[in-house]
Amino acid sequence: MAGNRDNTQCNRRELIEGRAALIVIDIQAGTFVEQSNDDRAIPHMEDYDVRMMRARAVIDKARERSIPVIFIQEIHRANLVDFGRELDGVETVHCLDNNPHTDLAKEQMGFRPDDYHIQKRRYSAFYGTDLEILLKGLKAETLILVGGLTDVCVHYTFVDGHQGDYFCRVVEDCVAGSGIEAHNASLKAMEYLQSGAIRSIDEVMAAMELTEPG
Repeated sequence: MAGNRDNTQCNRRELIEGRAALIVIDIQAGTFVEQSNDDRAIPHMEDYDVRMMRARAVIDKARERSIPVIFIQEIHRANLVDFGRELDGVETVHCLDNNPHTDLAKEQMGFRPDDYHIQKRRYSAFYGTDLEILLKGLKAETLILVGGLTDVCVHYTFVDGHQGDYFCRVVEDCVAGSGIEAHNASLKAMEYLQSGAIRSIDEVMAAMELTEPG
C-alpha cells in the first residue's frame, strides 16, 4: 500500500498545467425551478441547486483571469429522435428543445452573448460536438469541470478529456450527482484516472489567481 501511495504522489501534477478552460456542464434553467425528485426526469442530490450556484464564483474568477468559459447544454429534439439508448435506464424524457427549462441558467451563471456555448445530444460534451476543435483553438491543456451530473455528464466528459490527453480537474464543491453514493463513487473513479483531479473550490480559485491573465 505504501508503494501505491508513493506512486500517487509522484503522478500528481499542478492543478493548472498550461492554459486552462472552464467547462460548465448542463447548468440549465430547470436546475433552479422548485420541484421534487419525483417530478424530475433525472434524479438529483438534495443540495443540487446549491452546488450548481457555487459555480458562479468559479465562472467570475475565470473571467477575471481571462480563462475561457465554455457552457455545455444538453438538449434533445422534441420528437425524441436523438435520445438513442439514453431512456433505457433510470432517466425519462428531459431537456427537450421546446421546454424553456432546457435553456442555460443564463441569469444565475452570468452568461454573456459572446460566451462559448456548445449543445450536446449525449452525456459527454465531446461526443458529436465541436468541443475538441474549440479547445485546440484555445490551446487549452487543463479542463476545469463544474456542473452535473457528477456520475453522468461530468464523468463521461472527464473520461473523454482524459483520453484526449487533457489534464482534467473537477471542482468537488460545484458538481452534484444523481445521489450521494453515485456522486462519491464517480469522484473516486475520476481521481483514479488522474491523481489530484478532484479539487476544492478554494484550491481552484487560488490556482486561477496565479494564472497570467490574457
